[in-house]
Amino acid sequence: MIQETIVTTQDPDGKTHIAPMGIHAAGDEFVILPFKPSSTLDNILNNKTAIINYTDDVRVFAGCLTGRYDWPLKKANKIDGYYLEDALAHCEVTLTHVDDDAVRPKLFCKAVQRVNHSAFKGYNRAQFSVLEAAILLSRVSRLSPAKINAELDYLHIGFNKTAGPREREAWDWVTKAIEQKTRELQAL
Repeated sequence: MIQETIVTTQDPDGKTHIAPMGIHAAGDEFVILPFKPSSTLDNILNNKTAIINYTDDVRVFAGCLTGRYDWPLKKANKIDGYYLEDALAHCEVTLTHVDDDAVRPKLFCKAVQRVNHSAFKGYNRAQFSVLEAAILLSRVSRLSPAKINAELDYLHIGFNKTAGPREREAWDWVTKAIEQKTRELQAL
């Protein structure tokens, strides 16, 4: 099963890196698949640890993809690292082995600590729409503008029916970034 999460890792200077990432989960085993090159990949290979954060605040996903990384953090319990202060849950993991790949290596990890902070009440359609739009943003260079616009038009239907202030803020960040990146790519 793929879960949309926020992965936090530590760089060699102890600074926390925050990245949205779809991870594969099966019980206490996780596969994190960062693209090369990436800070997440470098940090996990260096420290052999990561924290998987579960949040329903889609601003974190949208924010990380649009240059907003200043999210409140708390110290982890079992590993050297930090999790999102507003996470519904987090899972501290250690790296067990790597299946290297030229584009996207598989980092196999095992849970060493799971903590539930608050109940997950499900995503509304606006939250889902923001998550999907954020994924589109991460793939702007690989998808046609027509495909992106068609997807955004469809996502906007459910978004308009259920969005609150957080979702509207996140949607605005993502759609403006998509427009900007699309313009930049067309100018090349």
